[in-house]
Amino acid sequence: MEKIQKPQIICHIEKSMTFSLFDCRWIPCSAKFIILGSKPRGTGIIQVYEISEGNVQLVKEVEKSKSFKCGTFGASSLRERYLATGDFEGRLNIWSLEDTSVPVYSANAHKEIINCIDGIGGTTIGCGAPEIVTGSRDGSVKVWDPRQKDKPVAVMEPFDGESRRDCWTVGFGNSYNSEERIVCAGYDNGDIKMFDLKTMSVRWETNLKNGVCSLEFDRKDIAMNKLVATTLESKFYVFDVRTQHRKKGFAYLTEKAHKSTIWLARHLPQNRDIFATCGGGGTLCLWKYNYPNKRITTDGDDEAVGVAGTLSLVQNINLSTQPISSLDWSPDKQGLAVCTSFDQTLRVIITTKLNLL
Repeated sequence: MEKIQKPQIICHIEKSMTFSLFDCRWIPCSAKFIILGSKPRGTGIIQVYEISEGNVQLVKEVEKSKSFKCGTFGASSLRERYLATGDFEGRLNIWSLEDTSVPVYSANAHKEIINCIDGIGGTTIGCGAPEIVTGSRDGSVKVWDPRQKDKPVAVMEPFDGESRRDCWTVGFGNSYNSEERIVCAGYDNGDIKMFDLKTMSVRWETNLKNGVCSLEFDRKDIAMNKLVATTLESKFYVFDVRTQHRKKGFAYLTEKAHKSTIWLARHLPQNRDIFATCGGGGTLCLWKYNYPNKRITTDGDDEAVGVAGTLSLVQNINLSTQPISSLDWSPDKQGLAVCTSFDQTLRVIITTKLNLL
């Protein structure tokens, strides 16, 4: 009986592809999503799909000269719904899906592949400019304002002579008014760096001893609350980023899962305390964060220290034999998600009873 009452993860639709899939994103306010990838001959492809009558229909296909690695709608308004993409040549492009002949914005963002991208400010009113952040193998993290051509508004990179680590993941957070904004970046050597864009300084940094595959705040447009970081070798971390101690930093808890690299974590848009992690063995786990009775205590110097909560494993499923490379929850329909994996298959999944958690 308990099993029936728990949320169930159902693989609703599976579609096999003839090319490598790297990212997928729901088009806001629609039953459509895009997938980004690379054809065997090295060209990039954007496909637009619509869910219709229990299946997915290909609405549009666009092929470009360079393979696409990542994409986001985060910096675009709901009226325009422009897609920002990062490609294997280090180029940042913004596309109108109505007319993909030429990008509406383009920049030679990095010297090497853009591994990760995030956007903010498109739909939130009074929470600052629309901005895109990109992270690259060249070791730099750059913030772009699509209204300003060619030049980034902020660059975070090592000084000359310092070693350049491969940046695998970036994410915006703390954008609760027009002044505050934070970018978090994770690197292949386990470094996490939190950049404060208001003061243009490193607010906090740590090392997790394993390459950081994914970082995500539970919400971008609120005062920082929680941050999930996933790593190689089966570990992920949940940081309580509401309270920062001068010496101890942020309180956190860590969990082992998937028995493989944890490729990414994605929070449910309708409930920030529920998130999914995706593993290298093709597994997907659904977690719920439980807050402690008191989130803040004090140390011997009467300074505030955060208190980490606990995690509950809600459900898990094996979807594929290969790593799940991307997952995106629908912002409009709770429990609906699309994911891609390295077995060249896209899957639409439905998770039931999330409203009961």
